[in-house]
Amino acid sequence: MLKKDRWLLPEGIQEVLSPQAKAMDQQRRVLLDMYHSWGYDLVEPPMIDFLDSLLTGTGHDLQLMTFTMTDQISGKLLGVRADMTPQIARIDAHHIKTDQPSRFCYVGRVLKTRLEVFSQTRSPLQVGVELYGHDGPESNIEVLLLMIETLRAVGLEGFHIDLGHVGIFRSMAKQAGLSEYQEDNLFDALQRKAVTELAELLSAMAISEEQKRQFMALVDLNGDISVIEQARKVLDNAEVQKELDNLETIARGILARVPEQSLYFDLAELRGYNYHTGVVFAAYLPGYGQEIAMGGRYDGIGKTFGRSRPATGFSADLSYLVSIVNQASETRDTIIFAPVTQDTAQQQSLMDKVKELRQQGQRVVCELPGSGSSAEALGCTHQLSHDKGEWQLMAVS
Repeated sequence: MLKKDRWLLPEGIQEVLSPQAKAMDQQRRVLLDMYHSWGYDLVEPPMIDFLDSLLTGTGHDLQLMTFTMTDQISGKLLGVRADMTPQIARIDAHHIKTDQPSRFCYVGRVLKTRLEVFSQTRSPLQVGVELYGHDGPESNIEVLLLMIETLRAVGLEGFHIDLGHVGIFRSMAKQAGLSEYQEDNLFDALQRKAVTELAELLSAMAISEEQKRQFMALVDLNGDISVIEQARKVLDNAEVQKELDNLETIARGILARVPEQSLYFDLAELRGYNYHTGVVFAAYLPGYGQEIAMGGRYDGIGKTFGRSRPATGFSADLSYLVSIVNQASETRDTIIFAPVTQDTAQQQSLMDKVKELRQQGQRVVCELPGSGSSAEALGCTHQLSHDKGEWQLMAVS
């Protein structure tokens, strides 16, 4: 790299400066306090971990997103975490000695090898919660409510939540006796809503015409909560009926507590199919192409660590949420400039005033002798001026 280019950063890696850095830290504190009030315990998994641990139960997609290296001590492969969920599963499996539900929250940087669709960073500040040890719809309702409260806490309104259930497609594939190859191909076509390709794939499969019709119906089973009733009539499968009941219970539970929340249902939504086991959900904001928060159920993710428990949770990129709200540009912090004075008596009273203002939570920047600084040069909104025997706060014009 040329010397003149050393200030450049890798693609998708950013420096976070004030005031955005301050806004992110303030929101981090607000969210962690809120999670604490809901009974969630803060944990901090390591940034670097053994690769096998990082990829447990998460499928091929996360493997492609994970930076790897060789540990010079053990000789084993290490990875830089691209997601915290597998690490939380290990914490629950090894450190929690109870069969009661466990609640965890976290916030920290993750690192990805490449930019995801619509994303502006490869190093999001991931914030989220995980609930282990309960397999009923109530735990999904709790996590979804907490996701809604998280988005509201950072100042977001007008978002809608997409709901799906990977168990529906998985049950249909099992009943049809599809091979892993056939299941993967149908999954891919459904995700892209590629109707023609889906029809061609189904026509080549040795399954009943009724089963083909049901797979095709998934493409159009999307919309408001009435979609669930439509699906009950179209999808004649006992296991699917149970999954639909589960999805409706969760949706009704959300609407009972947040009746104004907009819900959208898509039964062909199979996000995280390789590791999710039940309901999946994501929040979207009009005008933004990517989800602003996402989650779902992933039972059994801790099996590799010796303890398989039901689990559900959600995560979001706090830096992305703060950038949407754009709090830093909407409100300018009050910054007070304290000038240098040569008068000994004034200097003491000035320091007393500065101390008083800081104790009140104000931000005060003191001029350094010989620096030639001014309130305007330091971006201050106010300055202290000595008038009539005391220091007065004056707005910077």
